Parts: sequence; structure tokens; C-alpha cells
Amino acid sequence: MRSNLNIALVHDWLTGMRGGEKVLEVLCELFPNATLLTLLHNKGSVSPTIERHRILTSFVDRLPMKSKRYRNYLPLFPAAIESLDFSSYDLILSTSHAVAKGARPAPGALHLCYCHTPMRYVWELYDEYFGPGKAGLLTRAAMSVIAPRLRMWDVRSSDRVHHFVANSRNVAGRIRQYYRRPAEVIYPPVSTTQFTVSEKDDGYYLVVSALVPYKRVDLAILAARELGERLVIVGTGPETQKLKALAGRETEFLGWKSDDELSRLYAGCRALIFPGIEDFGIVPLEAMASGKPVLAFGAGGALETVVEDSDYPTGIFFGQQTVAALKEAVRKLSKRRFDPHQIRRHAEKFDRSVFKENINRFIEEKSARL
Repeated sequence: MRSNLNIALVHDWLTGMRGGEKVLEVLCELFPNATLLTLLHNKGSVSPTIERHRILTSFVDRLPMKSKRYRNYLPLFPAAIESLDFSSYDLILSTSHAVAKGARPAPGALHLCYCHTPMRYVWELYDEYFGPGKAGLLTRAAMSVIAPRLRMWDVRSSDRVHHFVANSRNVAGRIRQYYRRPAEVIYPPVSTTQFTVSEKDDGYYLVVSALVPYKRVDLAILAARELGERLVIVGTGPETQKLKALAGRETEFLGWKSDDELSRLYAGCRALIFPGIEDFGIVPLEAMASGKPVLAFGAGGALETVVEDSDYPTGIFFGQQTVAALKEAVRKLSKRRFDPHQIRRHAEKFDRSVFKENINRFIEEKSARL
């Protein structure tokens, strides 16, 4: 790859440090002089490594209530990504779960996309966001018209990507299903060095999650209430008040915590509860890096990270997204033995250094002609 390439990093939005931003952070380290383009940027919400880049935003960044209500502008997102000017860039590296992969490369430029999922709001999670009981009548009526148009745009704009990388085999299957495109699988980075193996048990189960409908944190809360087990929840989101209303005295809501505080919480928990369907899921691997087993719903990315049927299991699956199934998994946990050091060794296969090496190799190979 030529050293004088003009490189654009493209990310859907910069509003916090979650899994997608951890991928972006590695790209920022690999390409410290790249320009970062995004729909909107809540300043100070992401790591210094990301913040120090030159950041260009779309018109969404100047709309009312964009800091917390930006998802309300979903119908405008395709126009917003297309309003950004990519004509001067030789290489576009997008990380996308919504519209970042819709960036238009200039003639002769190369566009590589790390895809967390095709636009989740209008495909596999449509009902979780806009189904009955999840959104108001007017919103559902509007989305019944808007969603088909967004799906058409999502498929059509996939042609702007020359090569896809998927964050899991699970997502590679969706890219093949919706876009009719192949994708190489490179698992996202897990900072295992941030965590240390712990053999203590302070008597609580842990959930680390944005509090949004598809995460199904309600299952953990109801199971804890019925079992009388202590539950600690790290995270915030639009479901916070609804979930607090469900919770008994056993459940504690902590909001988002610092990396050091989160590491301490992983170290003290009995197990992590992971009740949603994720594209991949970095959180279970963070728990495993701490030597802790995971109670996971047996679908999505968890099937690629959690090991149940093995001499050295790292967790237990429950087969239905029900309180009864989760309660049964909790009971099974008490009857199985887990080796914290073996759990940690499994997590290290997904370490940040492994991701950095693999994504750099992919970019180098695909951009060799530039």
C-alpha cells in the first residue's frame, strides 16, 4: 500500500464506546492520519484515539436533539451518508451496522467494509424496534412505508463496497442472504489484557448491555426476581425506566461504568447473563477473559464464542428466550464445574492483537493495487 494514500474512515455515528467503536479504534491506530467521516459526533463520547482524528459530520449532526434522539432521524440516514464528499479519497474503510457502507467511492478508489450487520433496524430486528408494543401506532404506520424503501437502499448501496468483512459467520450469512455477496470473517477485537482471571464469587449475576428491546434484559430481571438471585446491570438506554419497573430488590442498575470498574464487576460476578441475539457479542468474551462462565441464549454470535459441550466449557446455553429457560440454565450452572483459567485461554483466541493482525493483513491484500 502506498504511504501517500488519502484514506477515509467511515462510521455510522460517534455516541459511545461499544463494540463497533472498538473496531474503529483499531483502524484509527493503524491509520492515524486518516480523516474520519460520520453522521454525527457527540464530542467526548469516544476514546482519545478516535477523538484526535479529523472528524467530519453530516447534516444530522446539526439537527435538534441529535445527541440522544438521533435514531429518530433514521429515514434521513441514507441521504446523510450520501451528502458526505468522498471524491478525494483513494481508500474508504467503513465500519457499518446502518448506513456507513453507503459511502460513495470515487472512480478508481477502493471501498472495504467491516460489516457488523446489514441495517439491523429494517431487517432481522425490525419487529423489536417497530413491532406492536415496541413503537406507537403512528411510528408503526410510518415505518410500514419507510422500511421497504430503506431495505431497497440498503441492498442497492451494497454495490458501493468492493470487499466485505463480517464480524462473524452469523453476519456473513446475512450479507450473503440480503446482498448476495461473500464476506471474509474476522472476529472483532477483545481487549483481554484489560481483564484478569478471578476465582472469587461475590454472589451476583451480571448483565452488561445497552438497555434496548432486542437485548432482552427483561428476561434476566424477571429470572433474578423469581429465583431471588442478586443481579447487577451495567448499561443505560431507552428501556431503563421500563426495566426498573420490572425489577425487584435483587436487581441493581449501575449505568455505564469505567473500564476499571467494569473489570472489577466481571471479576466479582458468578456468571454473565447474555439473553439477547447478537451479531457477535464482545461482552461474553470480556467475561470469559475474567475467567467467568456465560449463560447465553443459544443463537447468533454467541454460538461462535461460548462453548458448552466440551471438557472445558465456557458457559451454558438456554434454548428459548423465556424466563423459565433462563432459570433452568441458572440451575444447571450450579451443577457444573468451570475452570477459570481454561475459560480465559479460550477468550485469548479473540484478543485485540489477533484482530489487529488479521484486519491489517486483509486491508494490505485488498489495497495492493492502489
